[in-house]
Amino acid sequence: MKTFNLIKSIILFVLLTACTQNQLDVEVYETSANGNQLSPISQFSTNGTTSKIKLQPNQKFQTITGFGGSFTEASAHLLNQLGDENRKKIIDAYFGKDGAKYSLTRTHMNSCDFSVSNYSYAPVEGDTELENFTIEEDRDDIIPFIKEAMAVSQDGFKILASPWTAPPWMKDNKDWRGGKLLPEYHDTWALFFSKYINAYKSEGIDIWGFTVENEPLGNDSNWESMHYTPEEMTHFVQNYLGPKLEKDGHEVKILGYDQNREHLNEWVDEMFKDEASSKYYDGTAIHWYASTFEVFPEALQYAHEKAPTKHLIQSEACVDAEVPKWRDDIWYWSKEATDWGWDWAPEDQKHLHPKYAPVNRYARDIIGCLNNWVDGWIDWNMVLDKQGGPNWFENWCVAPVIVDPEKDEVYFTPLYYTLTHFSRFIRPGAVRIGFEKTDEDILVTAAENPDGTIAMVVFNEGLTSKSFEIEMDESSQRIDINAQAIQTIVIKPTQTN
Repeated sequence: MKTFNLIKSIILFVLLTACTQNQLDVEVYETSANGNQLSPISQFSTNGTTSKIKLQPNQKFQTITGFGGSFTEASAHLLNQLGDENRKKIIDAYFGKDGAKYSLTRTHMNSCDFSVSNYSYAPVEGDTELENFTIEEDRDDIIPFIKEAMAVSQDGFKILASPWTAPPWMKDNKDWRGGKLLPEYHDTWALFFSKYINAYKSEGIDIWGFTVENEPLGNDSNWESMHYTPEEMTHFVQNYLGPKLEKDGHEVKILGYDQNREHLNEWVDEMFKDEASSKYYDGTAIHWYASTFEVFPEALQYAHEKAPTKHLIQSEACVDAEVPKWRDDIWYWSKEATDWGWDWAPEDQKHLHPKYAPVNRYARDIIGCLNNWVDGWIDWNMVLDKQGGPNWFENWCVAPVIVDPEKDEVYFTPLYYTLTHFSRFIRPGAVRIGFEKTDEDILVTAAENPDGTIAMVVFNEGLTSKSFEIEMDESSQRIDINAQAIQTIVIKPTQTN
């Protein structure tokens, strides 16, 4: 009997030792409707049933370019109205080492709807050589905003610049809104991009890439826009923009399209039709406004298969046409927050615009994009006011950070924390990895960072808490996630002796 008990004890010790050795080393951070805001979670239950998430680090997909938001005149204008303490607080929150650590950003060339007024860097009509080109409009708002972000960012960040329109004098309708670039100004408009790079470089700011045109399909001529067909844009890139940037020695990315995913197929078919058409394109930019609920995975996969070595970057997203709720976290988790197309979408598209919580839209879309080959995801305005502006067209939107400049107050919405779950933990150069899961109701994505850590993001939009077991390389860890919660789980590399 003593021998039996001794053997039993040895077996139990071996089993316990094996379990200890095979436990994953994790850090868990959660944002939830119950009040967590990137809160560390370290205590997990040991009883009850769990689902499984099996990570497959040997199954590799796209390399991540980054995550971030946009330097708009509206955001910069609001920062200028805040006190120094709150201005610094916001910039640190987005770019500092303890903040979101944004790595991929966007800005507008010339004015956009989120500008205080219409303006162009080429204001003199007939100035085909752009001798009067000037970025003076940006010197008191956008440029200081970018420079202060650069000063606090330890790893730096990339900037993608997009024009909403050429100056009206270059267009067939002589208007800020709608119309097309006149053929006689193709050379001048290509020169504009080159001048912009040089002007920003003289300020100490490097431009990583361009989109050729924001929303080339237009916006019903509501605010700054300029129209292209896929053939027209590719003709301009192939024969004017690409050769001009190459001739002037600019190593800069060119992304085509830059609008909603439901028309993605026809654009990539033209952009990447053959070697000549695709020579100067470095990838494709997309927006989510066709639906903030449907990811359009088939279109994203089609775009990747058409150009598997090119970038596929989500360049703009926001909760549109809705006034932000001030210091009301529950609203951002509530399905009563309507989709931007809820009121105007035709009946056959209503299903794409359900009432859906803002946090759910962001988490669902970023995870869905990553799992379908998107390598970068950029939010729209970083900062807006309580009205959802300023915006000269009064096209109100929601931003992750809302401010009251009159009272010098700041509100970090749950959207800020949602974005940070990706941007802080999935770093540029990370490679998305495969996984299998048994619970269809939770959303998952995962990537291996350059430092060897694996960042896994899990979203539980349901009204009940859940538990799941992470399995990887014969090791495991049980995790609990609250109802209506997003978690980032950082798995540290196994230490070898």
